[in-house]
Amino acid sequence: MLYYFFKYLDTIDIPGAGMFQYISFRGVSAFILALLISAFFGKSIIRLLQRKQIGEEIRDLGLEGQVQKKGTPTMGGIIIILATLIPVLLFAQLNVYVILLTVTMLWLGALGFADDYIKVFKGDKEGMSGKSKIIGQAGLGLVVGLTLFMSDDVVIREVNRVPVETTVTDSVGNVISTETDYQYQIVDVKSTKTTIPFFKNNEGDYAGLVSFLNADLAKRWAWVIFILVAMFIIIAVSNAANLTDGLDGLATGTSAIIMAALGVLAYLGGHIIYSSYLNIMYIPHTSELVIFAAACIGALVGFLWYNSFPAQVFMGDTGSLSLGGVIAVMAIMIHKELLIPILCGIFFVEDLSVIIQTSYFKYTKKKYGEGRRVFLMAPLHHHYQKKGIHEAKIVTRFWVVCIILAAVAIATLKIR
Repeated sequence: MLYYFFKYLDTIDIPGAGMFQYISFRGVSAFILALLISAFFGKSIIRLLQRKQIGEEIRDLGLEGQVQKKGTPTMGGIIIILATLIPVLLFAQLNVYVILLTVTMLWLGALGFADDYIKVFKGDKEGMSGKSKIIGQAGLGLVVGLTLFMSDDVVIREVNRVPVETTVTDSVGNVISTETDYQYQIVDVKSTKTTIPFFKNNEGDYAGLVSFLNADLAKRWAWVIFILVAMFIIIAVSNAANLTDGLDGLATGTSAIIMAALGVLAYLGGHIIYSSYLNIMYIPHTSELVIFAAACIGALVGFLWYNSFPAQVFMGDTGSLSLGGVIAVMAIMIHKELLIPILCGIFFVEDLSVIIQTSYFKYTKKKYGEGRRVFLMAPLHHHYQKKGIHEAKIVTRFWVVCIILAAVAIATLKIR
């Protein structure tokens, strides 16, 4: 809310109040405040979780260090959520994009909290059923898709080249010649366009999937496809982030890196000069997502103080589901959802390793009478643990790979 307060102060010429109009100043402020909240108040929340005996019930998978981790407080995602949303409410302009991300974090945070609660207090190691989770995630996807479809503030700004004919006449009104000139009109349009990496024009449209229909029907069905894609992406990314949260600091660090890349993409796409220079879609008002990304990064860095090896707290499903959902929704908002396999490459590979392992095990058990495995253990980070690589080294190497993938994702704006 400070944004609106200082905006008012600027109208009455209070010195320094104008600084709050700059994304860079508010982004840095949000990052610092989130970091301080996460680092300093996080300790109090961890102590509270310890007093309530909210400890992680870790299965014995025969992995090094599991005994020491037993009883480590979970539900630490509460720290990340609070440390993110407080600076966002203070420093961000509350447009449809920021509000929708806030709803996403609270929605999936509540879903993850319910899952953690069942595991801790009900003694059910499986937690919430997979079907219930998917229904909750799909419900959010439907809300996100419909909001982006129905809101008049969600548009792409385009420049249209319009031909204008000029007639040259003589003194008596006879037409001598007709010349065609062009004028440029700036228009805001509702669009189902998206960014396609490595393609020459860098853009595609979901309407192209139903191009066999007439124009009106294609436009309607394009939004139906968009909403279904949004639901699928939110389910996939939030669950993949949950799978990645298996080593100390792994999901925390990779999420921070991904959010940094999304913040860069949101800033470029929401800035009329940079989007014009890079020849990418200009999406008005998405630059405010930089504030959300900065706050989330600050919260994650502060949380990493306690979550790095050896972890004093785990984020639990409360944190991992909400972070995965925020990443997915932010990518959808800035029309970069097809970059997710690159940008969220670590999440993607972790998820894929589980699918491959499970599918191959079932196939070989049916064919040979005994299940066989591709990896020593899935998700992939446990495979490397089984190979004897120290947990901290695995996490650091995954971070390095994530940084490379984030750089590649940003570079796709010009690599066509």
